[in-house]
Amino acid sequence: MNVIFTCGGTAGHVNPAIALAGLMKSRDSGVNVLFVGSRRGMERTLVEKAGYDFAAIEIDNFRRSFSPASIKHNLHTAVLVVKAPGAAKKLLREFKPDLIVGTGGYASYPMVKYGAKAGIPTAVHESNMVPGLTTKTLEPLVQKVMVGFEACRQYYAHPDKVVVTGTPVRGAFFERTHDEARAALGLTDGRPLVVSFWGSLGASRMNAQMVDFIRAELAEGQPFHHIHAVGSSGYPAMMEALDAAGVSLQDSAVEVREYIYDMPTVMRAADLVISRGGASTISELTALGVPSIIVPSPYVVNNHQEKNARVLERAGGVRLILEAESTGEKLYGAAIEILGDSSKRAAMGKAMLSLGVPDAAERIYQTVMGLLAEK
Repeated sequence: MNVIFTCGGTAGHVNPAIALAGLMKSRDSGVNVLFVGSRRGMERTLVEKAGYDFAAIEIDNFRRSFSPASIKHNLHTAVLVVKAPGAAKKLLREFKPDLIVGTGGYASYPMVKYGAKAGIPTAVHESNMVPGLTTKTLEPLVQKVMVGFEACRQYYAHPDKVVVTGTPVRGAFFERTHDEARAALGLTDGRPLVVSFWGSLGASRMNAQMVDFIRAELAEGQPFHHIHAVGSSGYPAMMEALDAAGVSLQDSAVEVREYIYDMPTVMRAADLVISRGGASTISELTALGVPSIIVPSPYVVNNHQEKNARVLERAGGVRLILEAESTGEKLYGAAIEILGDSSKRAAMGKAMLSLGVPDAAERIYQTVMGLLAEK
């Protein structure tokens, strides 16, 4: 069986496809997998690191601006749009897929569209609460639309096509219990663990707030352990800011890292997570049942992160703070409030678990295999 996964843009679009590809290969070693996306996007790096073949169809987005740079960008995008159908049809002829699964991002559009028009079973997975433009455009063409939450169904014109599968989370997140993960990190004194991060590249404004957050926790006797990931682009500036504020982390319960490479262990050990509201993070938090403070990024298309976080807030699992209203002191106060009330923290964790779908990869697998059985 030949399967094309097509995705791009963010890790939240790529990782679900990689998880599903791994499951399909584990069930049938004869499955041939090809990933299709943009050569310039992060999908190529993630896919090749996972060991799968990658083919490029160059496509880009249109910018809603009339600046000279945007006009030039849009003209280039228009040329790519004209070329994309030929590239997609060429891959269909050469690879002869039995199934095509798109997991979001504009890079997935050509392959899913022309695969569906060729009569190949097609499905898309949308990891965000509200469908992006690509998913909306492909919805009439595909046979199934797989989503993270039941509440997502209301945003689709064809709710009969919608299947609630959740978004896959890597198995490594479940290899340890909470106590085992704490032990692996050397946390033995009973104080809770707060984990904070703002994405792999970080966010300068939010990292600046974490300087005030860390200063407050040190001033108040370090009531919890704290691991903060700054992001690759902001680590030197963060350390300089801490030094300028007279904050010393020596012999403290605060650990500032450039990046959390052992994220499954750290997240499993966490008693509270402070983060953005990206789809991958939301899936991990709900699967693990971790109470959270979420500050959605206001810079993403269609305000996806706030819409993701609102679902968790309504369920009672998240304290949502908008970036425009956020300060280091406010984040610290919210953390102390949650950690200081064991019944509240337990209720938040239970609410998060109620939204989690630990078997998301299996649900997606059954859905797409059902399309093949129907054919």
